[in-house]
Amino acid sequence: MRVFVTGASGGIGSAVLPELLSAGHEVVGLARSDAAAERVAATGGEVLRGDLTTLDTLRAAADDADGVVHLAFSNDFTRVAEGIAEERAAVEALGSALEGTGKPLVFASGTPAVPGRASTEDDPTPVEGPMAERARTAHQVLALQDRGVRPVAVRLPRSVHLRGSAYGFAGMLIAAARRTGVSGYVGDGAQRWPAVNRLDAASLFRLALEQGGPGAVAHAVADEGDSMLALATAIGGALDLPVEAVPGESFGFLGTIFRVDQPSSSALTRERFGWEPTHPSLLEDLTAGDYPA
Repeated sequence: MRVFVTGASGGIGSAVLPELLSAGHEVVGLARSDAAAERVAATGGEVLRGDLTTLDTLRAAADDADGVVHLAFSNDFTRVAEGIAEERAAVEALGSALEGTGKPLVFASGTPAVPGRASTEDDPTPVEGPMAERARTAHQVLALQDRGVRPVAVRLPRSVHLRGSAYGFAGMLIAAARRTGVSGYVGDGAQRWPAVNRLDAASLFRLALEQGGPGAVAHAVADEGDSMLALATAIGGALDLPVEAVPGESFGFLGTIFRVDQPSSSALTRERFGWEPTHPSLLEDLTAGDYPA
């Protein structure tokens, strides 16, 4: 299968590319800079220069592909609205190219929070909170099944991690601890966050591309829910810092999310896709303390 991947050199994409290539797929990776292009080429992918704003490039690449994996998103939290608008226009361009073909469009979304229990694949993505507009984009993509596209959502947990590289939301805890000299948690720290190793997430994106039916939803969740206190304790131990409660506001506009208990299950994903995480857990990686500079 010839697969077009946006965000090909990013945190998730850099793991998805070799996963697809090792399974025998041909991969075209979108690259917006020379450095990104070098990373895609070094992995073995074909480089296509462009970004989420080059809509004609996106359409042409999707039209030429047997399937698309959309991973790109601006993680510049100083311009969230602009980043969401760029992504919305990009997925509409990808969808228009795939319309009527039955080809897969696999895209990254987020696990929802459901009060009182772990969320499941059957729970809808809520269109509320600081990232509500991005959730609406996810609904827009899933609706492409009515236009003859095979959209598949892979919902990622709050922390997608890889030892020595990145830790998702837990990375914000690491950065704050280094900055303030305190490994902090919000409230009583009992709120739980799901997590997945980046390499396990990559294998699920491949399975979703190969097996996912129109409108399918998969949860890339290996750890159903580690408490924020447990995460802060692991970080404090690795950095030799005190562990203390801190205001949610100390984490910026995402502080409201940090207060929410948001465990998530992947039981249906494991059953439907035969996916089984095999790589180290978030707590194992955090305890090792091999944090990037």
